[in-house]
Amino acid sequence: MSATATRAPIVKVVFASLVGTAVEWYDFFLYGSAAALVFGTLFFPKSDPVTGTLLAFGTYALGFAARPLGGVVFGHFGDRVGRKKMLVVSLLMMGVATIAIGLLPTYASIGIAAPILLLTCRLAQGFAVGGEWGGAVLMAAEHGDDARRGFWSSWPQAGVALGNLLATGVLWLLALVQSDEAFNAWGWRIPFLLSAVLVLVGLWVRLSIEESPVFQEARAATRKDHQPLLEVVRRYPREVILAMGMRLAENIGYYLVTVISITYLTTFAGTASDKGKILTALLIGSAVQFVIVPLFGALSDRVGRRPLYLTGAIGLGLWMYVFFGLLESKSEPKIILAILVGLILHALMYAPQAAFFSELFGTSVRYTGASVGYQLASILAGALAPIIALKLLGDTAAPNTTAVAIYMTVAVVLTVLSVLFAKETARTSLRHDRVLDGAAGEPAKEKVS
Repeated sequence: MSATATRAPIVKVVFASLVGTAVEWYDFFLYGSAAALVFGTLFFPKSDPVTGTLLAFGTYALGFAARPLGGVVFGHFGDRVGRKKMLVVSLLMMGVATIAIGLLPTYASIGIAAPILLLTCRLAQGFAVGGEWGGAVLMAAEHGDDARRGFWSSWPQAGVALGNLLATGVLWLLALVQSDEAFNAWGWRIPFLLSAVLVLVGLWVRLSIEESPVFQEARAATRKDHQPLLEVVRRYPREVILAMGMRLAENIGYYLVTVISITYLTTFAGTASDKGKILTALLIGSAVQFVIVPLFGALSDRVGRRPLYLTGAIGLGLWMYVFFGLLESKSEPKIILAILVGLILHALMYAPQAAFFSELFGTSVRYTGASVGYQLASILAGALAPIIALKLLGDTAAPNTTAVAIYMTVAVVLTVLSVLFAKETARTSLRHDRVLDGAAGEPAKEKVS
């Protein structure tokens, strides 16, 4: 078979994973940016600016709380009926929730019902994205070959950067052409409503791909009554804990760079009148990250997952001691530098992460195992990071940025320990599983084909 013939299917699958993931994370990140920019005043107007933003981030954090549940539910059915079907459902659910946010009346119109409806939509977003990540990376990982799995499975990770790029780009464009009054009155709704177009494109692409061949092989050899979540709890507890630990520095660092940077500049550094400057820096950083994630993914196939992960974690921890000083300067080049370097260091962890986590679990529970480890950590990391960082910053007149850097250092230490305890998984085969013997309760045996 020709190289072109063998390459075409994986390219198509990777493109489908990239597009769908970009759409889902466009929706998810849009909420975080809007929470930092306008949700505090629109949905919690009776609070002071910092408290209003904290309440907005509270609804933001609850979206993360729904992600493990989404990971378990989508993982269960993804491991039993297939990855493709669950990816279509997650994309539809995310699209409906995001469009609904764009149509919500504010507190001024319906009072307390407004933040309640906002919270409901955010929970639906979290549930959907909880099932998205595992399915998207597994479709790429299981269609690809062992030697280049880091490269192929990093493309859905790049889709996250692309989603943030799209969300930030739309907000940047609106800030460029609209006054703050127009944006706060109705302009903020436009990015959420645009999600309808992106969802249709994502569905069209995802419906055209085939199910993972590795999953199809494993399903034929797996007992029909197996319960993926119970199997993960019984046979992969160590892997779940290590995945959670590896996720901490990556996830906390990302939201400090992309979300807290907006809040710090608008609320603490006194540049609220220049949203364009902030969004420009995020736009450039996201564009660069989109390009370098696949490059780092390919590098992890050569040097291994662990060296890149350790470099990114330690580097990002050190960078946090410089980060806020660059933001405080109010100099656009320094703000761009702060965010750009932060996202490059984050990419060193995020690029090999999809392959790394996929390689920790057997095929019949891979969707569930990878999703649970990834999403449980999101509650401890990304959900709480903006809230903890705001509380640590404290007084707007004299923010305690060192406390935030120390918070990041603690996360880095836990991540480094987790990486050191994890085995190197690059170039291992995914065509393995732990299947139960005929008699219930018999020990599992490794099946390699």
